[in-house]
Amino acid sequence: MDLIQLILISLIQGISEFLPISSSAHLVLLPKLMSWNDQGLSIDIAAHLGSLLAVIYYFRTDFINIVVNGFGPVFGSKYARVDYKLFWLIILASLPALIGGFIFHDVISTYLRNPLVIAFTTIFFGFFLWISDIVGKKSRKITTITKKDALIIGLSQVLSLIPGTSRSGITMTTGLLLGLDRQTAIKFSFFMSVPIISMAASYEAWNLIQDGELIIIKDFLITIFFSATSSFFTIHFFLKFIDKIGMIPFVIYRLILGITLLFIFL
Repeated sequence: MDLIQLILISLIQGISEFLPISSSAHLVLLPKLMSWNDQGLSIDIAAHLGSLLAVIYYFRTDFINIVVNGFGPVFGSKYARVDYKLFWLIILASLPALIGGFIFHDVISTYLRNPLVIAFTTIFFGFFLWISDIVGKKSRKITTITKKDALIIGLSQVLSLIPGTSRSGITMTTGLLLGLDRQTAIKFSFFMSVPIISMAASYEAWNLIQDGELIIIKDFLITIFFSATSSFFTIHFFLKFIDKIGMIPFVIYRLILGITLLFIFL
């Protein structure tokens, strides 16, 4: 695999993982347009690891507080109730998708990883994102998230198993519909990405071991670097500008992307 291909795959993974635009749609479209072969499991793992490292590093202070306080009662130490609560809300919100992925992974890979499915879900959930940004009250902060909210957002995340939905997109959409402000909906979605990306990378690593695929260390490290870098800056600028631009630019982009996929594959 040449350097340009590695960099483009890494950049697209890093950007589309955290924006509500569907990474699967891009990863279907790019090889088609460029006439590339599949990049292989090791590059998929590296790209996911890059995104994971970026989100953990960007929110490192938050995650340290959340994890330390989340396990505070276990060790009998003092803990901040807000971070303790948030730790378990993230766990609760992540469980439905983790269970759903374990049960339905093979079915989805066999029947739904289809360009036309991706095109329709990209368009449909793009409209859904638009509606949520219009009707959502956008008044609730992260301290107001309840177990019910976390479970509803977590259940919506199961839909992201359908290619084209966008994990970040559907969780942000649901958060907005529940009245969370944009910053809160986005941050909670990013926090939820850690267990999901970790499990996805672990599953791919297991398949890599089973298949005995050779890892080219140089390509692996290059992919991690560019995925992490693009993910970091995507998170930063998304949070910085989202209150000014809203979700409409991403809705329009999703519609264009979905229509492009329909045009190519119909």
